[in-house]
Amino acid sequence: MARRRFLVEQFRAGAACVEGEQAHHLVRVLRAKPGQEVELSDGRQVWLGRVHLVESGRVDFDLTEQLEAPAPGPALTLLVSLIKFDRFEWILEKATEFGVATVVPLAASRSIKRLAAAAPARAARWKKIVLNAAQQSRRTGPPVIEEVVPPAVAFSPADGSAKILLSESKEAPLLRTVLQETSSFSAGAALAVGPEGGWTQEEFRAARAAGFEEASLGSNILRAETATLAALAILSHQLATGKDAGV
Repeated sequence: MARRRFLVEQFRAGAACVEGEQAHHLVRVLRAKPGQEVELSDGRQVWLGRVHLVESGRVDFDLTEQLEAPAPGPALTLLVSLIKFDRFEWILEKATEFGVATVVPLAASRSIKRLAAAAPARAARWKKIVLNAAQQSRRTGPPVIEEVVPPAVAFSPADGSAKILLSESKEAPLLRTVLQETSSFSAGAALAVGPEGGWTQEEFRAARAAGFEEASLGSNILRAETATLAALAILSHQLATGKDAGV
C-alpha cells in the first residue's frame, strides 16, 4: 500500500511540520506516533518523513530520504463558469485529481449572479478541497485557484498553448478531432467550460479572439460538471501521452 502523502509549507534543515486540520487528521484518524513514516511535499520536492514529535495541533517530522518527484509536464488550466457550489466544488476536487495546475472561476453572463458575489467567502473552503484532493491523489502540490473574473478577462491572447472552448453548437467539431489537429501540447492546454445556460455570442467572440477553438463532446447535452470531467479525462490523457486520446 502506498504511503499517505501530506503537503507542507516548507522544509527546514532536515525537518518539517504539519499543523492545524492536517495535524488533527494525523493524530486523531491515523494515530500518528513517533517513528511512523509518511511522504511530505512542499510543492517542489518529496521527502520521506519520520514522526519526531506529536503535540496538540502539530506534528513534527525528521526528513530521512528524498524521494523522486515527477517532472512537471505541460500545464493544464481549467476556466470553469460558476455553477451551484456543491457541483462546482465537486469539479474542483476532480480537476485536482486530473492534475489541473490552475483553476479560473468564471462569472459568465449566464452564471447565477449571486454565486459570483458569494464566491470570495468560499475561497478558504475551496483551498481546503483542492489540498485534500492533492494529498489523496499524491500530487506534489494543489492547483492554484484564481479570483473570479468575467470570461473576457480570463480569455488571454494565444500564447502557444492549446485552447479549447466547450460548445454545444452543432457545427462545433468533436474534441477528439480538434486534438488530432493540434500539432503540439508542449506549451500546455486551457479548457473553458461555460455555464449551464451556455456561452453568449459576445463570449464566443472573445474566446475566438484569444485563440480558443470550439469543441463538442457529442450530441448529448451534458451537465456542466459532467462535461468538465469528460473533457479533462481526454485532455489530461493527451497531455500525458502526446498521442490521440482514442475516444
